[in-house]
Order: sequence, then C-alpha cells, then structure tokens
Amino acid sequence: MAGRYPMIEPYAHGMLDVGDGNQVYWETCGNPDGKPAVVLHGGPGGGCSAGLRRYFDPSAYRIVLFDQRQCGRSTPHAGVYETDLSTNTTDHLVADMERLRDHLGIDRWQLFGGSWGCVLGLVYAQRYPERVTEIVMMGVATGRRAETDLLTRGLGELYPKAWQRFVDLLPESDRAGDLSDAYARLLSDPDPAVRAEACGRWCAWEDSIVPVSTGHSAFADPDYAMAFTRIVTHYWRTGSWLAEGAVLRDAGKLAGIPGVLVQGALDLGNLIGTPWELAHAWPDAELILVPNGGHETQSAGMVGNLVAATDRFRP
Repeated sequence: MAGRYPMIEPYAHGMLDVGDGNQVYWETCGNPDGKPAVVLHGGPGGGCSAGLRRYFDPSAYRIVLFDQRQCGRSTPHAGVYETDLSTNTTDHLVADMERLRDHLGIDRWQLFGGSWGCVLGLVYAQRYPERVTEIVMMGVATGRRAETDLLTRGLGELYPKAWQRFVDLLPESDRAGDLSDAYARLLSDPDPAVRAEACGRWCAWEDSIVPVSTGHSAFADPDYAMAFTRIVTHYWRTGSWLAEGAVLRDAGKLAGIPGVLVQGALDLGNLIGTPWELAHAWPDAELILVPNGGHETQSAGMVGNLVAATDRFRP
C-alpha cells in the first residue's frame, strides 16, 4: 500500500484577520492550479503539522492548511494566560473557514481531517454543502457529549491507574461531574503552578488513551500543551456549542457529497459506535476499517487508505 507523498514546502502563506483581534495562520502547498483541499486539524487546539501536507498528490492538489483560532501559529495564542477564549467557538471556526475560502478565491474544496477536525468538517459541510466536493476523514467523531464523556470518564475502567491520577487532582465534589469543566476551571486559575499541574495531568491522560508508536508525547512543548488543554476543555465543557447528536441527525444534509471514513479498528472511540452510525446516516459515505489502526495515523494501513482516498478524488 502506498505511503505518504514526499515532504513539500508552502508556496504561499499568511495571516488572515478573522475579527475579534484574531489572526489565523494559513498556507498553501502543491499545485497552485490544482484541485483545492483543506486540512482540518484535531484537538481542538492541535494545530497543523507539516506531515499533513503529505496525504495529497502535490501535482494534482492545491493543499490548504490553517491553524484554527488561538493555536499553532495563529494569534493570540491560547498558551498565554491572558488570551480570552470567549470568541473561540465552533461557529467562529466555521466562519473562519468561509473567510479563508473566500480570501484564497476558492469556490469549492475537499475537506480532509480527523478527530476534532472531523467534527468541524461535518458541521461546515452541513452548513455549506455547495462548497464541498468530497470529505476524507479519520478518527471519526461527531461532537456528542457521549464521545467526550467516553474519553474523560468511560475509558477509566480500561486505564484505572492513569485515570485515578487524572481525577486525583480534582476536589471530591468535582469528580462526579463534567471533568472537562473541572479542568477548564483549574486551567484558568490565577496561580501558574495550578495551571501547570492541571495541564500536565490532562496531557498525561491523553497520552494514556491515545498511545503513539513513536513513544514520544505530543505535549513536549509546554506552550503547545497549555494551548491544547485550554482549548479542548473550553470546547468539551460546552458540548462544542452543538445540540447533542445534531451532527448525526443532520447527516442527511451530506447527501450527494462523496465521503471516505478511514477508521482504525483499535480506535477506542469505536466503543460507542460513532463511525458506524455516521456511515449509516450519510448516504454517500464509505467506511473503511483498518485492522491494526488506532486513533493516530502512523500505521501503514491508515496512511495507505487515506492516501488512496485522496488519490481517488484527484482530477
């Protein structure tokens, strides 16, 4: 099975003023006259990496990457305590995508992403189906509280030692409630030591439930870790500002948009059946299960199927 395409560099990049004092970093790679595709990173708050450029044939695609509000190279950065998160919501991110599409002079584009990027892409496509050519997603999620509850509480039975350390930081009164809300309050504490400890505990739990084959934590950079934890708890505590189950209920709005869902069979998010429910509700979606794949994309099966999907939709 084919691997990723060779590393490439952007031919253009910039900062887009999206309002509320926010500047969003964007870049374009590949063929300036190619088929547009936009990459939606995970998290929320994960930022785009150079490796995400490599899932597309650079001779055929105009590849757009951007760092969502207040993470990655976008400013202001959520790793800074004073950065206000109140203008960072799902609606803001969808509006940012439309502003970026218009700024780049793109009529329609392919959506590519995973995990939180899957949620954002589905919401965008349901609101602007006429702007979407195809959708390629991995680490399937729809933004339900049931999904985030699984990640913050349900998996505690599978990783009891790591989960105990995760909740030990919280007052007893908070342990039965919304754990993302409790952590969001710690991450907004005026004491930097309290914020740092909460950030470290959250990241350690993330590393426990999404192990990576490299053996290295994704949260080695403290600024990245703080931005990630602040933004992800900010979204999860509110249900990402989505009505519970709305993305699945509205999946019929995606009719006519071809989709490929590449899902690792070992992805723990499968435990509540989200990929199968979405594939059943979306008339034009194909679900591909990768036997040895997890929530990350580093296995050969995940990489190969994702590249095959974008190759399938080449001009």
